[in-house]
Amino acid sequence: MMFKKALCQSHLSRTLLVLLALLTVTGCGKNAAGPVTAPIPVKVVVVNMFEIGEDEGDTAGEFQLWKERQQLSQRFAFPQSHHDLFLNPETGVLGMVTGMGTNKSASAVMALGLDPRFDLSKAYWLVAGISGFDPADASIGSAAWAEWLVDGDLMHEIDSRELPEDWSTGIFPLFSKGPYPEKRPPNLGEVFRINGDLTEWAYQLTKDTELGDDATIAENRQAFTDFPNAQRKPFVLKGDNLAGMTFWHGDYLNRWANRWVDYWTEGQGRFVSSAMEDTGTAQSLLYLDRAGRADYDRLMVLRTASNFTVPHPGMTAAESLLSEGEDYAGLQLSLESAYRVGSRVVDTLVEGWETYRDQMPYAVEAVQGE
Repeated sequence: MMFKKALCQSHLSRTLLVLLALLTVTGCGKNAAGPVTAPIPVKVVVVNMFEIGEDEGDTAGEFQLWKERQQLSQRFAFPQSHHDLFLNPETGVLGMVTGMGTNKSASAVMALGLDPRFDLSKAYWLVAGISGFDPADASIGSAAWAEWLVDGDLMHEIDSRELPEDWSTGIFPLFSKGPYPEKRPPNLGEVFRINGDLTEWAYQLTKDTELGDDATIAENRQAFTDFPNAQRKPFVLKGDNLAGMTFWHGDYLNRWANRWVDYWTEGQGRFVSSAMEDTGTAQSLLYLDRAGRADYDRLMVLRTASNFTVPHPGMTAAESLLSEGEDYAGLQLSLESAYRVGSRVVDTLVEGWETYRDQMPYAVEAVQGE
C-alpha cells in the first residue's frame, strides 16, 4: 500500500509539472522573461530542407541565400526540430530548415504549426528546394512549380528478380493485388493536390524570370541529344513532384516515376522533380489546417534541378549516382534559381499584404480583370 501511495504521489507530481510547463508555454502563466506576448503574425514561411555548413558566409545550401538576402536576422530557438528559425521582423518572412526526408519535414512543419510564438493562420508557405529532374522535361537550373505531390514510399514492393512473368514492375499500391489496378485503392497519403489556382498564379508571375547559367553545364547539356528540354537554358515551368525517402536513380526507375505519378493523379499530373520531403510537408499542413493553425490552400512547392534522375550519356546508373553523390554539378545554379523565382513570389505577397492577407492573389487579379 505504501508503495502504491508513493507511486501515485510521484505520478501526480509529474502530472502537475507537465501541466505547469504547458500553462507556461501556452501563455496561461509567466516565464522567466516576463509575461507571454501575443503571437507574431507571419506573412510567408520559406521552407528549406538542408543547409551545408554555417547559415552564412560559406558554401550555400538551400537556406543560406534566403537568410542573407531576405535579412532573416531574428533567431528563435527551435530545439523540438532540426534547425532554429529565423525571422525578418519588418517583413514577416520566416525561414525554416526542416532536415532531409519526409519524417523530418512532417515533424518540423507540425512543430512550427503548433508553436504558440507564431500566428500562422494567414501565412503563405513556400517550399523552395533542389531536386532531381527528368531530362525529358527541363534542364539543370530550371525551376518547376508543382500542383501534385505524390508519395514514393507508401507501396508494396517485390524484388524485380522475383516478379511474376506478367508483371511490369514489383512496385504496386497498398491494398491491391498487382501493378496499376484499374480501380485505385483509397488515397492514404499517396497523393496530395495543392491549390492549383495559387500554383498557376505563382507560375504566371515568375515564368519570365531570367535564370542564371553556367558554362560547364551549358557545354554538358549538349550531350543530351535525345532530350530537347534538357538542352535548353534554365527556364521556369509547371511540373509535379515525387517524394520518397529513397534516393533513386536510373532509366528504369525514371519510367516507374512517370507512370506512378500519372497513375495516382489519374493522368492530371506530370512527373518532373524527385525529392524527399514534400508529401510530409503537405500532410502536416493538412492536419494543421483542420486544427485552424494554418491554411493548406496557401501552400506552394517550387523545386529546381540540381541533377537529373537518369545517367549522363555514356555512364551507367551506378556511375552517375556515385558521381552525383560526391558533388551536384548544378547545385549552386539550382540554389540561385530557387531564390530568383521564389523571392518574386515572397516579395509580391509582402508588398501587397494588406490585400493578400485576406484574399488570394489570383482572386484579386480575377476581380481586377473584370
